[in-house]
Formats: sequence, structure tokens, C-alpha cells
Amino acid sequence: MAPIRLRSTLDGIPAYKAGQPATVAPGITSYKLSSNENHHDPLPSVLKAAERALYDMHRYPDYGSSALVSEIAQHFTVPSGDIAVGTGSVGLLQQLVQITAGPGDGVLFGWRSFEAYPIMTQISGATAQKVLLDDDDRHDLVAMLAAIDDTTRIALICNPNNPTGTAVGREAITRFVEAAPRDLLIVIDEAYCEFVDPEKIPDGLDFYRAHDNVAVLRTFSKAYGLAALRVGYCIAHEPVAEALRKVQVPFGVNSVAQAAAIASLHAEEELLERVRTIMGERSRVQAALELVGLHPAESEANFVWLRLGERTMEFAAACDAIGLSVRPFAGEGVRITIGEPEANTRFIEHAKTWVG
Repeated sequence: MAPIRLRSTLDGIPAYKAGQPATVAPGITSYKLSSNENHHDPLPSVLKAAERALYDMHRYPDYGSSALVSEIAQHFTVPSGDIAVGTGSVGLLQQLVQITAGPGDGVLFGWRSFEAYPIMTQISGATAQKVLLDDDDRHDLVAMLAAIDDTTRIALICNPNNPTGTAVGREAITRFVEAAPRDLLIVIDEAYCEFVDPEKIPDGLDFYRAHDNVAVLRTFSKAYGLAALRVGYCIAHEPVAEALRKVQVPFGVNSVAQAAAIASLHAEEELLERVRTIMGERSRVQAALELVGLHPAESEANFVWLRLGERTMEFAAACDAIGLSVRPFAGEGVRITIGEPEANTRFIEHAKTWVG
């Protein structure tokens, strides 16, 4: 049988590496700190909404997610036509690259950042324009601005950045947006925006409201705890949002996900109280790591980042041995999700021992 001719651009696409659970050992409770999940159980009100939606599983979901779009529009005071809903923010990320970049075009992003960026770029046949983070593991927006050329069609700013947790402030983003070409789509990826200090880190929607070429990506996976249901949204001016709707996977966001997301918006105050608890634990973990001399990056997300270089895999293996899975990036560093207090305490004690 002759081999099927597939697109050559697929050659060499790096595989997405999902966070793995920890090795299960007798007598040890394992904790998964590798996927930036919200460790809290779903709220009862959200569970009830999801359960009610199950009774209609024999029907196709609302193709346009109209009830959810209406809730998001009201929640953020934006036009419904400026909203596109998709299978998590990563699904919308792929659509954003699809509508802007193809062979010969450039996709600009900081590195290291979300590992889906180069994957989506290569799938589209475009060229990745990677710009290294600065010495504090933040986006270097001055260098990113200088890297824009005639081929650049879309710029991705992950704020806070995954996997480093760092974020850039209003002044830096303002300078970038105002100096960038007007026909360049600038996407502010805010999957972790609920975990930031609003006194330091701006709301991406402020830039969307002021500039026609800015889009904002958000998700219900992290702060809202709906990671398994795969639902996110993009707020962009109507020409971009309409293009996203044109390339969406039909019926991609299922009815249960839509119902749970609406219920989550209604229960936001209760959910954000959980977020504040996670932020408190994040501060505890960061302070403990500083005390033992590990110096994590300044995180504005629900995880912390340790730049360990060549010792990265050694550290991750030692964590796994005591029932803690973390997310290593070989030769660079380790990302550790803020989990249950017991898991965080075990991690702190492990870090003390490992340094000693």
C-alpha cells in the first residue's frame, strides 16, 4: 500500500506535553502539581447546572453558544458580536492563528511561553518568531517590538506567562500596542488573569477597548475550575470575532460546558474567594522557596517557576519520588502548580531537603 501523502509542514511538530500524575507509592498520598488545575471541587450550583444539561445530551448543543455569549457580554459590558466561544482558550488560539497566518507569515511570541504557540504556528505553516524572555523571565516587549517585520501577522502576549508566572505591566503593554503596526493582531492571552494583583497587572480588556487590533483570550479552565469541560472565550472587535466564528469546529462547545460556564459566572464571587485562597498559598510557597535560596520567579498565576537549568530533571524526579508531580522543562526549569495546602507543605519541605 502506498503511503498517504500528508502535509510536509507537519514534519517535526513538537508533541504537546501534558502534565503527568505523580507515581503512586504505598502509604503516600500523591498530588498532581503539573497541570495548573484548580484543586477545589466544583461548586454545588455549577454541578447542578451541568447535571441538568445532561438530560439534553441527545440533542446538539447551541451552535453559537448564544446564552453563554450573552452572559459574557453582560458580565464584561462588551457587544455580543465581539465574543467568540471555543474549546478552551487553546482552541481559540488555534483559530486565531488560522485566521491570520499561513505559509510565509510570522507568528510572534515570547519564549519560553505556552508550548502550544509553536505547535499552532507550525500547523498553520507559518514561521515562529520567538523572542527570549528577559532576565526576570518576563516578556521583553521592547525586543518583541523590534522583532516585528513585514511578515508578522499576529503577536501573542501571554500575561501572566505560562510557565514562568510572570506578568508585564500597563506601561510596557501600552508602549508595545501603540508602536506596533495597526494591521497586526495583538492577542493578550489571559488564561490566569484572575490570579493577578490588579494594582500591578492591567486588565487586557482595557487595551481591547482602546485599540481595534487587540484581542483578549480567557478560559473557564483555571480559576473557574472547568478544565475537563473545555470552554474558553475570545473578546475581539467584530471583524476578528466573526472570522473566529467562521472557522470554529461545529458544536465544539458542548451543552454541559455552556451550562457550567454560565453557572460559574453567576457564582463568581464564591469562586474568586477560592482564587484568593490559592493566591495566599502561592505567597506562602514563594516565601519558603526564597528562604532556602531557590528564588522563584515573581508569579501572578496559580503556579510558581524555578529556573534550575541542568538540575531540572533531577529536581522533578525527586519530587515524583515523594508523590508530587511537577512540570519540568529539561535544561530550563520546573513549574509547580499551587495545590492543596498539604501538597504545598510537602513541596516546601522537599525543597528544604533538596537544597540541603
